[in-house]
Amino acid sequence: MAMIVGTGDGEDEVLSQINTTPLVDVMLVLLIIFLITIPVVTTSIPVNLPKERVEERLSKPENIILSVDKSGAIFWYDTRIANQETLVNKLKAVAKLNPQPEVQIRGDMAARYEGVGRVMYACQRAGIAKVSFITEPPAVGG
Repeated sequence: MAMIVGTGDGEDEVLSQINTTPLVDVMLVLLIIFLITIPVVTTSIPVNLPKERVEERLSKPENIILSVDKSGAIFWYDTRIANQETLVNKLKAVAKLNPQPEVQIRGDMAARYEGVGRVMYACQRAGIAKVSFITEPPAVGG
């Protein structure tokens, strides 16, 4: 890096030129970093990821609402279900209806996954075709 300060003939003349060498060095280093990290970021396994949809659904009177509280207890509307087999038998009776009603699951946020999983497994065993989850929208602004 050099700067010409003046000539030998007595005139003090400063030539101001931008030295682009450090800028080019930094850009080349960044280019090399990006070239190395891009193959690491992309994956080679093609996967179709789910698309997020926010859709409001009306609850019909014939829909079955199953609730799971934070202790894992299962409720058919407001009635507590004693065990898994009772739930499966009730769902099998509902599955025979034409048209088959939708089962809507309300799971407490503090509930373990096991309780909701038992409800979904019971729906599968009973042959229920439509299962959905009831959620609350997030608070405005957060």
